[in-house]
Amino acid sequence: QVQLVESGGGLVQAGGSLRLSCAASGFTLDYYVIGWFRQAPGKEREGVSCISSSDGSTYYADSVKGRFTISRDIAKNTVYLQMNSLKPEDTAVYYCARDPGATMTLTVFGYDYWGQGTQVTVSP
Repeated sequence: QVQLVESGGGLVQAGGSLRLSCAASGFTLDYYVIGWFRQAPGKEREGVSCISSSDGSTYYADSVKGRFTISRDIAKNTVYLQMNSLKPEDTAVYYCARDPGATMTLTVFGYDYWGQGTQVTVSP
């Protein structure tokens, strides 16, 4: 069955870095867009970045542009999110999700499978 499993979250000080991983199983990345989303307490889930596994094209929310980098390893069926220069406002649960329509969107609609999330906490 289709599964997405996130890992790599944790507690880091402001200015630090973390790398999140999203391991996919039950399907191959080649024909899908994979997106990273986050949700802070009391806030709606928001799109952070997405990547097309077919051609490697990427898209970022303005809030993370220049600080976060999304990448994929087709052989490992895994998508990564490298997060640098972290800020306290980046604190959230981070989720990865699959978009079968390959629309390169950062809205939650259209993503059909989601991981369980990994907590990222950035202290001041």
